[in-house]
Amino acid sequence: MKNEKKYHGVVVPMVTPITKEGEIDTEAVKRIVDNFARHQVSPLIMGTTGEGNSVSTRQGAMMIAAAKEAAAGRVTIYAGLGGNCIEEQMKAAAEYIKAGVDVIAATLPSYYTLTPEQMEAYYTNLANFLSIPLMLYNITITTHMSIPLDVIERLSHHPNIVGLKDSENNIPRLVEALKMFAEREDFSYFCGCAANSAVSLKNGADGIVPSVGNYLPKMYQDLYLAGIAGNEAEAERLQDLTIEIGKINTVGLTLGESLAGLKVIMKMVGLCEEYMLAPLTELKPEVADRIRQEAKPVIEQYCC
Repeated sequence: MKNEKKYHGVVVPMVTPITKEGEIDTEAVKRIVDNFARHQVSPLIMGTTGEGNSVSTRQGAMMIAAAKEAAAGRVTIYAGLGGNCIEEQMKAAAEYIKAGVDVIAATLPSYYTLTPEQMEAYYTNLANFLSIPLMLYNITITTHMSIPLDVIERLSHHPNIVGLKDSENNIPRLVEALKMFAEREDFSYFCGCAANSAVSLKNGADGIVPSVGNYLPKMYQDLYLAGIAGNEAEAERLQDLTIEIGKINTVGLTLGESLAGLKVIMKMVGLCEEYMLAPLTELKPEVADRIRQEAKPVIEQYCC
């Protein structure tokens, strides 16, 4: 069995629960985080699934405080940091730290295409500024940039950079990265592409970051435990199952629509409402109805 590093396990990119008035639904935040913690699963607040770039600093701090209260020390609280204005990012990070976040996971500023040197400088400066650990967050689908592995390797030796959440769907890159980092006790690798969870754990990943874990945290915790125990058959079985389940709120939809579809399912299990932060919107009734119909047997069989 793989030895677990300080930062490890299932980290779910949590949806951002919203009230009809467009405010953070802190009671829903507490319900979701409590459900995670009961299955030893941590939240990543304000990631892509959490509509991170639409959440204000004030709202983000509210979410972190509510999550921290609900977690009650049972799990690690991660928070995403995005945006294009570095000064505003620094202010937001300071507020999130006051609210109690444990680790910041930062994506690249993405209005301009950055050179590798600029990427490295950005993360170095941010790590120097933060008083809590920093995790690198590579997600090409939104930033349209890939952080080169040699840049990550150099950054991995910074004393305040503790890991990488890599959401790039690239198996050769994943395998190469794990050759570099799997045995590093001071640097954790999290697979952010849920469909590659089993293969990443087989190659030594420290954790997985699955959005469907918002309502099926136990299934992903079981997948993680099978993976680190070397039970490849069970990990692959759960991987195939989660891929099929994930299609319910993704097939034929844009990324933003898939997030709205996820909230449709979250409402079905009593965890949050379907409201979205602008510019995203709720789904058309016929699309939401299709998702409810397909999700119902999954919820009845697997959700807890």
